[in-house]
Amino acid sequence: MKVRLEHLTKRFPNSNRKIKTEVTAVDDVTLEIPDGQLAVLLGPSGCGKSTALNLICGLEKPTEGRIYFGDDDVTDLAPENRGVGLVFQNYALYPHMTALQNILFPLQNLKGEAKLSREQMTEKAMEAAKLVQIEELLDRKPGQMSGGQQQRVAIARALVKMPRVLLLDEPLSNLDARLRLQTREELRRIQRETGITTVFVTHDQEEAMSISDMMVVMRKGAVHQTGKPQEIYDEPVDLFVAKFLGTPPINVFEGKVRGGVLTVGADAVMELEDTPDRDVWVGIRPEGFIPDVGGPLRCGLVGVEVMGRDTTVVATHPACAADNLRAIISADTGIGSSAGEVRFALKREKLFLFDKETEERVPFRAR
Repeated sequence: MKVRLEHLTKRFPNSNRKIKTEVTAVDDVTLEIPDGQLAVLLGPSGCGKSTALNLICGLEKPTEGRIYFGDDDVTDLAPENRGVGLVFQNYALYPHMTALQNILFPLQNLKGEAKLSREQMTEKAMEAAKLVQIEELLDRKPGQMSGGQQQRVAIARALVKMPRVLLLDEPLSNLDARLRLQTREELRRIQRETGITTVFVTHDQEEAMSISDMMVVMRKGAVHQTGKPQEIYDEPVDLFVAKFLGTPPINVFEGKVRGGVLTVGADAVMELEDTPDRDVWVGIRPEGFIPDVGGPLRCGLVGVEVMGRDTTVVATHPACAADNLRAIISADTGIGSSAGEVRFALKREKLFLFDKETEERVPFRAR
């Protein structure tokens, strides 16, 4: 089921009653999520992603704009009539019910032609439990299960009606690191097996990049960029997107283009073609550094962190926006330094320029 948002806006009254201006949580968002895809709304806390999810499921009404499931305008429909399944961050299971009873609950509330017999409900509940691999836990109550098991029950409950759209609001944030990794792999498997269009909200960019077909990067209620995860990582539209994606984060330097030469601090690091003179932010991904005794970027060596297959070189540079920069190189590559200095050549495809004022991406060609 394709999901389409058209000029979706949500404004709330200001919590300070003395201030009459409203707070815009979602700002004129137009977006289309293709049928059967898993789309992730990604952004920092307060960027509007959970509000957007609540608008899609009907828990909030938009101030402006329309919401479509396929060709159906669902903007004014109640949540129970939209055909959505919703999984909350805190699971929201009924503590006095067993896992099976929790999964059955949505089916027991069906009315009219949609009403099912007890046998049909049990069959559907068992199918959902099998899908999330909790068949042996159906007699347990939530208090007798781990966080990961409770999350699986919540997902089964959302899937049991085979919703048109599945909505997940930070569903893994209460799990420990190892369990998060395992559960997100399971979520991806379940989504692929069911083919249900899924909208997943998270602030964890690693989580978003690992499971999504489509990523939507948000900030201050607005969409900055949409696309496939790797495409957004490789081609960020602005400095915010470049800084938000990547672990370790992108290294940012003050730079300038003068006479076709890109300079970072006092280091002339690259010759450019057809690039007007301007002041820029220079973004270099950690994997964009090549240790080179004759390299143009001269840095002060702070330390070397051996991480197994990779080595992280921690260094300083006068033009770096942060205290230190981090370069990731192969563990097989030796680091030569002289008097605490390390020099790097730079990979063209891992270097980005952004306008100093607008922070928008500046296209360039290296000679």
